[in-house]
Amino acid sequence: MKIIVLGAGAWGTAVAMSAALHPTSHAVTLWARDAAQAGQMGTQRQNARYLPGIALPASLSVAHGDFRSLLPDADLVIVATPMAALRGMLRALHGCTVPVAWLCKGFEAASAQAPDSFGLLAHEVQAQVAPDLVAGVFSGPSFAQEVALGQPTALVAASSHARVRDALVSAFHSPSVRVYANEDIVGVEVGGAVKNVLAIATGLCDGLALGLNARAALITRGLAEMTRLGLALGARPDTFMGLSGLGDLVLTATGDLSRNRRVGMLLAEGKTLPQAVESLGHVAEGVYSARTVAQRAAALGVDMPITRAVVALLDGQLTPADAVVTLMGRGPASELM
Repeated sequence: MKIIVLGAGAWGTAVAMSAALHPTSHAVTLWARDAAQAGQMGTQRQNARYLPGIALPASLSVAHGDFRSLLPDADLVIVATPMAALRGMLRALHGCTVPVAWLCKGFEAASAQAPDSFGLLAHEVQAQVAPDLVAGVFSGPSFAQEVALGQPTALVAASSHARVRDALVSAFHSPSVRVYANEDIVGVEVGGAVKNVLAIATGLCDGLALGLNARAALITRGLAEMTRLGLALGARPDTFMGLSGLGDLVLTATGDLSRNRRVGMLLAEGKTLPQAVESLGHVAEGVYSARTVAQRAAALGVDMPITRAVVALLDGQLTPADAVVTLMGRGPASELM
């Protein structure tokens, strides 16, 4: 297969490396928006900014410039940009006839490109700007560093199009990556978006040394919030017990490589939000998607108290300690609500 990966951040680079090392010897090109970064990766054969010390496979090509010149004869296009850049990338891919899949997780925030369209999942953005694309999402519990090192990982290829699911399985299923197909793109995207917000809450819990009981409670009740929102958007309930739901939530909420968890821990230490974000050096999507998750939930009448507390914390309306008091001070309720 000829595979084009658009975006040379940590996850885009790791996915490109995984495809390049596939036993069937795919032809993989990793496109970087920044010419200097592309040049550095081409000469040093590593992504020094995002995955330092991990060598790029010799078979992996690095490119920059107009990525549309790379599309002829491609078999699969992977969009590996943050959620904020997805709309523009999909618009540029309008008319592409091969399967397209995105890696980004979150709900779209209002922007100059779409001031009246916010709180949309990726497939909803695609339906607006490039409805002709045969597209889907590639998601699941995965830290870029571990995928780049070839450590065992399981992911989900979600799309209403069998052609997209099959292309992702062919491109990435290997001895180190197991790919499961799923038709429930709504559920997979909701899980990928909400888990980042919940990981901030869990990081706050760990940073305040509240204990493992509190962590387990936050993860479990967070899964309930995620499921409520997903069902309101038309997802299947069983999706949230799978890799893109429970699996990705557990990884992001507990793993030391989780940027979103780290944000919560830094806030618990007394850092301001700008200080926490700056210290990461990478995008923590939960910081940017928390408000849009809460807004979409409110519009649907879905109760998400943990998400609301995270938004209030990020907005400076609650201190870390007050956020805990807010959550623990809620009245009794049925576990099934």
